[in-house]
Amino acid sequence: MIKFPLASSTWDEKELNAIQGVIDSNMYTMGSSVKQYEKDFAEFFGSKYAVMVSSGSTANLLMIAALFFTKAARLKRGDEVIVPAVSWSTTYFPLQQYGLKVKFVDIDKKTLNLDLKKLETAITDNTKAILTVNLLGNPNDFEAINSLIKDKNIILLEDNCESMGATFGGKQAGTHGLMGTFSSFFSHHIATMEGGCVITDDEELYHVLLCMRAHGWTRNLPEFNKVTGQKSSEPFEESFKFVLPGYNVRPLEMSGAIGIEQLKKLPGFIDMRRKNAELFIKLFSEHEYIDIQRETGKSSWFGFALILKENAKISREQLVKKLFEAGVECRPIVTGNFLKNTEVLKYFDYCVAGDVTNAEYIDKHGLFVGNHQVDLSNEINYLHEILS
Repeated sequence: MIKFPLASSTWDEKELNAIQGVIDSNMYTMGSSVKQYEKDFAEFFGSKYAVMVSSGSTANLLMIAALFFTKAARLKRGDEVIVPAVSWSTTYFPLQQYGLKVKFVDIDKKTLNLDLKKLETAITDNTKAILTVNLLGNPNDFEAINSLIKDKNIILLEDNCESMGATFGGKQAGTHGLMGTFSSFFSHHIATMEGGCVITDDEELYHVLLCMRAHGWTRNLPEFNKVTGQKSSEPFEESFKFVLPGYNVRPLEMSGAIGIEQLKKLPGFIDMRRKNAELFIKLFSEHEYIDIQRETGKSSWFGFALILKENAKISREQLVKKLFEAGVECRPIVTGNFLKNTEVLKYFDYCVAGDVTNAEYIDKHGLFVGNHQVDLSNEINYLHEILS
């Protein structure tokens, strides 16, 4: 019996009514609801433009792809991109698919984000971009990162799929770089069935994203745009006009309609996640054999990391068994050390900047349990009892 699940539904009758409204309209593919959601999303996060897509993974794909197809390409094959050694697989895969050289850098054992000292030594004249990952709700220290690259022509990008609603320096995570990506999968901060978003303040990138999202055609571009210049005033002429090697990663209209309702609830969801985190920190910050994630800025607390201390007299295998038997769901901290995935890395052009001892440690000794948008006082106290 599950007593502390990883995630719970964020829906009520408002989302169900939104779905029914789409059914009644008989318009299921991307339409007015998606357009409204994008407007609301950009406004909520303080960005000029938002492009909704089918998932956080395809948001990452479009973000990387778009950098190749501006008039003056921002990236080209063979360029070096720095990434943390701990993240989700589809943080990395678009980099491989576009022929980029991936440089892995260790994480900080406390924040679980990029180790800033190791990042500093990893940056060279060959570095063209840094793809930061805000892990488990925790934003990176963007003040420090921007200080490292302020005199360099390096693109800063954010994979913010796990950290919707987090802030650093009063600014939303996902808006510190040239582009940022978000996910609205079931277990994330909001849920739109499947779904993701890319945000940016760059108009040309926005137009490239619109074009590449749907087949690389011109149909969804504004009349005056930075991809083709000016479209024909005859819609028929623009029906099947292809100008970029795009995809079909459009979201469903239902996902947009649900997202409109979910965004209204997001501030309350984040507030409750932070209240849950206050109790979690109070109970576990001085735990005998467990470390927890150190907050940078204001985390949106995707989940709660539990990392065995070096002096722990219990293995992770024993800890997982104990939690499982007590009805507490848990997972590894994302992929752990991604460099262990040698079968897929044989397809990559990659290198490792120094050691990745912290990523290796997290891989062997870390896990996380869920956080929800509802009061988890009973569940967190129960977890503490189990682990006392």
